[in-house]
Amino acid sequence: MTDLSGWGGFPSHPATLANPVTQADLARAIADGAVIARGNGRAYGDSAIGLRKTVQMHGLNHMISFDRQSGFLVAEAGVLLRDVITAFLPHGWFPPVTPGTKFVTLGGMIAADVHGKNHHKDGSFRNFVDWLDVMDASGVVHHCNRTQNAQLFEWTIGGMGLTGVILRAGIRLRPVPSAWIRQTSQALPNLDAVITAFEGADAATYSVAWIDCVSRGASLGRSILMLGEHATPDELSDDAARYPFEIPDKTKRTVPFSMPFSLLNSLSVRAFNGLYYWNGRRNAGISFVDYDTYFYPLDAILGWNKIYGRRGFMQFQCVLPLETARDGLRALLKTTSLAGAGSFLAVLKRFGPQDSAFSFPMLGYTLALDFPATPGMIALMRKLDQITLDHQGRFYLAKDSRMAPDTLHASDPRAAQFKQMRQEFGATDAFQSKQSERLFL
Repeated sequence: MTDLSGWGGFPSHPATLANPVTQADLARAIADGAVIARGNGRAYGDSAIGLRKTVQMHGLNHMISFDRQSGFLVAEAGVLLRDVITAFLPHGWFPPVTPGTKFVTLGGMIAADVHGKNHHKDGSFRNFVDWLDVMDASGVVHHCNRTQNAQLFEWTIGGMGLTGVILRAGIRLRPVPSAWIRQTSQALPNLDAVITAFEGADAATYSVAWIDCVSRGASLGRSILMLGEHATPDELSDDAARYPFEIPDKTKRTVPFSMPFSLLNSLSVRAFNGLYYWNGRRNAGISFVDYDTYFYPLDAILGWNKIYGRRGFMQFQCVLPLETARDGLRALLKTTSLAGAGSFLAVLKRFGPQDSAFSFPMLGYTLALDFPATPGMIALMRKLDQITLDHQGRFYLAKDSRMAPDTLHASDPRAAQFKQMRQEFGATDAFQSKQSERLFL
């Protein structure tokens, strides 16, 4: 037995671990009782902690084949995104959709159907998954795609590991001209301005905004919007153009241990937000940054989650439909600011249309906020839940650590369909997580 938590460190639960290195090992683990697969533990809450047993997928981490002409990769579920980038970016291929960290597994990306800064143009990761091999409750492996075992394929992508264990996948990478991003930054004075800017930037490949969530009044929602395009060699300096797929080595900073208390409080967060906005306004314009800086800024600080202290932290992430997003975002930010509970990391993205069985995105705006795991912040997040419900929004299960089941089911009628599907597939008793138990899935 060992104590397991997600990336937020909250909640923590005792768990029995299995570490299969072969398909036969995995089948034996499943036959021994209810399991949930766990990649690299980067889901924030309890979605990768098993009720009875947690299957650690690190041993099933082989890249099987790659077509350098088409960018088609076949790999096992335990492969890290970092290793995909390291192997194939030097040859001009990059993940078509990436979350905010490269320390995730392919299986985790599929189970959460991750989105990135380009959802408004390219959709979620599911759009680049051609097929899956999924092991069921009896240890049988099902090959599935959009025409063969299509229902299993559709519900597995975004199904949080609750339909079976993902073994392998065939995915498509995207060709890129360099390892650099042409970034265009704008400082925007309030929420209305940043939404207007997002709507005017729908042609940009990538877009994301950092939001000062402690600002109030006329400055509510002031932001730094960062648009991005893959840079071509002719845009780069001579050295970078000569070696367009190389980036400078960086010194990694490490938070060595969890602090006895959070380093983040209302004063430090207010100071950080003010400094970040001032610096963003000063550096607005066009610059060229490496892919690591643009897509994975927090990966530069190893163990950054530890700054929240031993109690850990929670992330709130919702999506609001276009027609209610402006009012809903204003209410969320105002409630957060008035509580004096500004988030260290507040991110806004624009989503495009999404057609999927149980994935998080919908056409609209998604807001992500981090809070220390304290009773006061849990109470605040319940208020944010209600605002989301009032504006017809829904919640991201990969970030959830404390939501009530009635909140999930009120926000997303697909949850009941997902629960029924699990029963029909015989997955309910075989694949269980602390999250699925908490949310009645």
